[in-house]
Amino acid sequence: MSDETMMTPGTRAGLTKVASDLQSKYRGVFGIETVREMVFDSYQQLASTAKVTKWLVIGAERFATQRLDALVYAEDRSDEKVPSVLFLCVHNAGRSQMALGWFTKLAGDRAVAWSGGSEPEESINESATAVMAEVGVDISRQFPKPWTDEFFKAADVVVTMGCGDACPLVPGKHYEDWDLDDPSGKSVEEVRPIRDEIRKRVIELMARLGIKQE
Repeated sequence: MSDETMMTPGTRAGLTKVASDLQSKYRGVFGIETVREMVFDSYQQLASTAKVTKWLVIGAERFATQRLDALVYAEDRSDEKVPSVLFLCVHNAGRSQMALGWFTKLAGDRAVAWSGGSEPEESINESATAVMAEVGVDISRQFPKPWTDEFFKAADVVVTMGCGDACPLVPGKHYEDWDLDDPSGKSVEEVRPIRDEIRKRVIELMARLGIKQE
């Protein structure tokens, strides 16, 4: 999976520390080798499209944590397990991030969700971040990332937004395709209607899944 030979000694040391720290969180669930491989692979996946590498170790920690949490969720067989959704678009910088933001705010702890992209951008769309902030939803700390198998294993519903044939089809998953304008290159004024349409669709999806609104 990961190719450590292309990393600097400082990067390897940083990722090794991240893996050690995460092992404490997942002790008894995942072994250190599994955690370490997930951390290093997450770094490589983010680095493959990144133009700026300064924050990649931090990004790898967050990405690996999301992937490991998704695996934990996928293996949960308890009666208390809540519904899960994966939001996908091309760049994971606008539509899927706004959908994730709305879903997280409106569903609270009554559901879980993730997002990903087929061709992740460098950063979250500024107009998308601005219009979501207007309604009290902070997506500024999110980061574009590729989708991975862990998220598909965990998701009950996969919502695609403009990624077409690039979005993989996994048997046994319920798929929905939301036809929404891409906020890339659009002004705040142009993105507001997209934001509002996404909220409407998220609420409708929650109703279908039996999730009460926050």
